[in-house]
Amino acid sequence: MPIQEALEQASSFGLDLVEVSPKSDPPVCKIMDYGRYKYLQSKKAHEAKKKQVGGQLKEVKMRPRTEEHDLQVKLRHIQRFLKGGYKTKVSIVFRGRELAHKDLGERLMERVIGEAKEWGVVEHPPKFEGRSIVVILAPS
Repeated sequence: MPIQEALEQASSFGLDLVEVSPKSDPPVCKIMDYGRYKYLQSKKAHEAKKKQVGGQLKEVKMRPRTEEHDLQVKLRHIQRFLKGGYKTKVSIVFRGRELAHKDLGERLMERVIGEAKEWGVVEHPPKFEGRSIVVILAPS
């Protein structure tokens, strides 16, 4: 149908001529209320955004001299976060003279990564940021 004829028909109904698919040959147009169409598109986008999972980042902090039982508790937290679909940031924070023993923190981080291998994968490898070693784990 010619464009002029479609525009006249749309105005006779009190609606708009909206190009739905401009890349097809010939372009596809519909007669509809454009304001309502935009409103429905924004609602659809809002619903899709609401259903996204894994957008949040959970964090677990430790010290290089964390005892065995406390470490097991932290590992259970990491397991729960990863199984829940959350990315998890594991930080080992150094205070004062602990910075002289970075090897303790690195060994602890390797142990945490080894234990968490069942539930997730390393997204960003361990790196030193200021006074802490940080690694980000993603659910597998």
